[in-house]
Amino acid sequence: MIVIRFIVALVVSLVVVVTAASFIYNALTSDANVPVRQLWKGKFVEADGVLTAYREWGTSGPPIVLVGGFLEPTFVWQDVGPRLAAAGHRVYALDLDGFGYSERRGPSTLQEWADQVEAFSRALGLAKPEVVGHSLGAAVAVEVARRGFASRAVLLDGDGLRSGGPPRLAGKVLAHTPFLTSAIRLLTGWDWAAKRILKSAYAPNRLPLDATEINRWTDQFRAKDARKGLERIARNGIVGFSRFELKRMKIKALVVWGAEDSVDNGTAGRASARDLGAQFVEIPGAGH
Repeated sequence: MIVIRFIVALVVSLVVVVTAASFIYNALTSDANVPVRQLWKGKFVEADGVLTAYREWGTSGPPIVLVGGFLEPTFVWQDVGPRLAAAGHRVYALDLDGFGYSERRGPSTLQEWADQVEAFSRALGLAKPEVVGHSLGAAVAVEVARRGFASRAVLLDGDGLRSGGPPRLAGKVLAHTPFLTSAIRLLTGWDWAAKRILKSAYAPNRLPLDATEINRWTDQFRAKDARKGLERIARNGIVGFSRFELKRMKIKALVVWGAEDSVDNGTAGRASARDLGAQFVEIPGAGH
């Protein structure tokens, strides 16, 4: 009994110390909270109540809307956009609410993001665009196509499946403790963490990441309410569909995967392609 009491007392003491340290860290640190218009000098449009940052390429042809994944600003499409435009398309890439340089409004759900993509397309006069979604964005592309708004959904290194956040009890605990805020501030404010995450996503043969490249990813965390947006997403989990829901979809789709993707393996992509009755295309040498 003495040993058990000692262990319990030790655990309680550790929890108290860690909680106190977390509160102190949060009090000593703060979010930059820079208005997005000061961070991004590119184009904006109001979409479903969200000031949405975007890029565009091409002046004529069938429209394509590019939707990034988790924490992906529009610069990730800087090589893809011009090529699609050269192939005869009008191409638009937007930052979803919560990522890049769009405003953080929430609630960071599949429905909200799909609403944003629809409103964005309408604001720019795009009728029946082809929607390409990368990683988390794949589910958004599927939802927009399911509504009949998109001519086709292209799932790029994303299987469209949901991956829930913390269990309900854990989620409630996180919502009322300082730990999640501390963890997010540490991860988003530490270049080493960003570099490790990016290395796992890029193809093995990619050039080494330098400080400039890392800053292009982390600069978005200076945006007003950026970390609050991440907290919402962390609690909600990765949005998407179940296998059963995908099988019932009546949409035109294409699934494209990088052969060297170490974040999401091609097995999940092939399964989603079968569920959707879509073609599966693998790109040799490509990462996530």
